[in-house]
Amino acid sequence: MIVIDAASPVPPFEQLRAQLARQIQDRTLAVGARLPTIRHLAADLGLAVNTVGRAYRELEEAGLIETRGRAGSFVSAAGEEGRERARRAAADYAAVIASVGIDAGEAIRIVQAALTSGAAASASS
Repeated sequence: MIVIDAASPVPPFEQLRAQLARQIQDRTLAVGARLPTIRHLAADLGLAVNTVGRAYRELEEAGLIETRGRAGSFVSAAGEEGRERARRAAADYAAVIASVGIDAGEAIRIVQAALTSGAAASASS
């Protein structure tokens, strides 16, 4: 269920994008699930078609959904593949940290700094 808060300072497309992304990531929406058409979802939520279209485009760019022309938009397996890549990278990172003798607290601070600088770099792009 998607809820758009008209009083929120967060733009409606971002509210929609974030809620769909969360449902995909927590597997409420399974890989292969067909999403409503842009027009249908826009009508259901009382949003402009372009607003829903922007949310879908951003989800597609993130690899969470894929659009198959007139067949519609579906939850992508790529999101699951990305999660698995992240798990492998985390395991590799943990092995490196252990091998060089860095404690867990410092390792987490290193990751937080990398995520923060990565988010700042993405925001400025």
